Amino acid sequence: MKLPQDAIIATAKLTRYLLVWRDSDDKSKFLAQAGYSQENWQQLEIDLRSQILPLNATLSDETNRFGDVYTIRGILVGPNGVELDIKTIWMVEHETQQTKFITLYPDKEAR
Repeated sequence: MKLPQDAIIATAKLTRYLLVWRDSDDKSKFLAQAGYSQENWQQLEIDLRSQILPLNATLSDETNRFGDVYTIRGILVGPNGVELDIKTIWMVEHETQQTKFITLYPDKEAR
């Protein structure tokens, strides 16, 4: 299944979470390998929309009272050309039917 191209990717999810260093569960260092940072967060959004969102989404076994959770796995090519295997999580809300980006992780099952 393909998720809609107009999915919501909240700016704060990128600028206040994924691209911010954290003591635990840090994703900023992983994304920095491909050239993503606070200075070019818009490029991360563009690349998620153009490289990951068009790929097939798989409905998760995870139940959620707010919506259906989907996973998209793929290769994200950063602005410096480095390829990252990522697993992204998206949710289609029951109430609004809006698709929202939840998070991403390094895909340890890839390749």
